[in-house]
Amino acid sequence: MASIYIISDKGKLGKKDETFVFSQPDGSATILFPFKTEILFLVGNVSISGDALRMLSKYKIPVVFLSSNGKFNSKLVYSDSKNVFLRQKQYLTLSDPEKSCAIARSIVEGKLKNQISFMQRIKRKQLQENDQLEENINRIKNLLAKVPQAQNTESLRGIEGMAAKKYFEVFAFNINCKYAVFKTRSKNPPESNVNAVLSFLYTLLAYRVEAAVESQGLDTMVGNLHLCDYGRASLVFDLVEEFRTPIADAVCCALFNFGTLKEVDFEEMDFEKSSEDFPLEKDGEDVPEGKVPASAKKGILLTKDGIKKVIKAFEDKLNTQITYDDEKISYQKIIINQVKHYKRVISGEELAYRSFYFK
Repeated sequence: MASIYIISDKGKLGKKDETFVFSQPDGSATILFPFKTEILFLVGNVSISGDALRMLSKYKIPVVFLSSNGKFNSKLVYSDSKNVFLRQKQYLTLSDPEKSCAIARSIVEGKLKNQISFMQRIKRKQLQENDQLEENINRIKNLLAKVPQAQNTESLRGIEGMAAKKYFEVFAFNINCKYAVFKTRSKNPPESNVNAVLSFLYTLLAYRVEAAVESQGLDTMVGNLHLCDYGRASLVFDLVEEFRTPIADAVCCALFNFGTLKEVDFEEMDFEKSSEDFPLEKDGEDVPEGKVPASAKKGILLTKDGIKKVIKAFEDKLNTQITYDDEKISYQKIIINQVKHYKRVISGEELAYRSFYFK
């Protein structure tokens, strides 16, 4: 099973026999097999025939619609899982402050450990002492020490937020590229090229985690760390946290450091003069209507070619194998295994949730 990306502004997805056919205006066509497709990303103005839509529904293939510059538009989903007993256990866990907070603690602990590991890698690459880097590593270590004593998710979110601030203060030290710009983390819309890549990668990562969560019959809306709110996939945002640094952040830096992305792979967009909406990042944070500052009306976005490069690097990373539970498996499989592990904890088959930690 594979994730399929179709990037086009004029193509059409149709059906022939039991296959999908993606046709371009120049007459070229690509055959896609539904039984080999795990999730379909349509980037740009791709049209879908009625027959193709019915076959997507038949095979229950999730479809994510993104604009030509990577902004999320919509998603095609199907009926919810019939496992009402599993969902009941999710709700019972949510109403059990002790158990829910224990899961949230592990998620925050895993995220902070991954940030520290990433920052220590940066430190080893430095040719001379970097006082700010050393100080921020120690700050996050101190925050990590506070996680076991946190008595509620509000405190944990505060710790996570402070750690993220210190982490991104030194993130640019890991990017050796003259045209790369990163002063601070910005989104909705991203205000620099590095932020544009991070936002797109975080969005792609969220949908991969979401697909894994849905495949296990879990309710995506019932999380433990992120607040539950109308329409918010809190569980997805919870389980994304431990993978942000080892997958998305690592890919972002590599794309700039290895020269894969060029200056021409980015464009500035004035949203006051454009029909495009703000590219709101799928990260669990809502932007209240009318609260976007005037200074954020201009954003830096990836071009179509830039999107293709980021997608390829992201998929290559997901297929990279590392040691996990004493065996060599891909990051994609690790994501699925972590969701299965979470499911077993919710079901009472395992006592405690353990976040993924990379060294």
